[in-house]
Amino acid sequence: MATGRTHRPATRSRGIPEATVARLPLYLRALTALSERSVPTVSSEELAAAAGVNSAKLRKDFSYLGSYGTRGVGYDVEYLVYQISRELGLTQDWPVVIVGIGNLGAALANYGGFASRGFRVAALIDADPGMAGKPVAGIPVQHSDELEKIIDDNGVSIGVIATPAGAAQPVCDRLVAAGVTSILNFAPTVLTVPDGVDVRKVDLSIELQILAFHEQRKAGEEAAAAADAAGAVAAVHGDSADKGPDGDVPAVMPA
Repeated sequence: MATGRTHRPATRSRGIPEATVARLPLYLRALTALSERSVPTVSSEELAAAAGVNSAKLRKDFSYLGSYGTRGVGYDVEYLVYQISRELGLTQDWPVVIVGIGNLGAALANYGGFASRGFRVAALIDADPGMAGKPVAGIPVQHSDELEKIIDDNGVSIGVIATPAGAAQPVCDRLVAAGVTSILNFAPTVLTVPDGVDVRKVDLSIELQILAFHEQRKAGEEAAAAADAAGAVAAVHGDSADKGPDGDVPAVMPA
């Protein structure tokens, strides 16, 4: 069985833009849903809508893969699933270690979508001696003292950090020194890594703050619109009050 350390995706060498790479999982998710419903083909418009992008961008992205669809027919769903999976490196086994088995780490360990997407949780690691040997999602937790050996034994190149912020950088340093070259960081801190190591950060609080900004902006727009409407109504009533019975400004009464 192939492991993550011996095979790397070819996207960069093929010149696929990072923005396109970031959208490929969206297309794959939409295509997988179509495949599960036994849909044989899909148009660029339908697939773009399902993935949340515009169809022109989708067609441009697929051109980097050498896939152009068939006029009047669309794209072959099963072939695109294979093609994108291969480009993302998901047609092989990627062993992953999760470091930090608190509430978040345990939730990640219990996530059932890893295996179906080419990832295998090879080990769960925690610094708490009391956690050692306890099963989480059917996998016994191992102590962090064994981290380097675990990575070497399993050929791990992808690490997931779900530790508190203060522990994240030291854990990152150990992962990199042990040979991990890709890290998914859930800790609320920015990691420093050497060239050649990729880090993807997932910060739920930041995403919520961005949503709060949009909610505040919408509330402000609604308040402004309401104020404009109230002003317009007041102006209409004010004009009416100044007019006489025939709609004109009343004449000045003689003294």
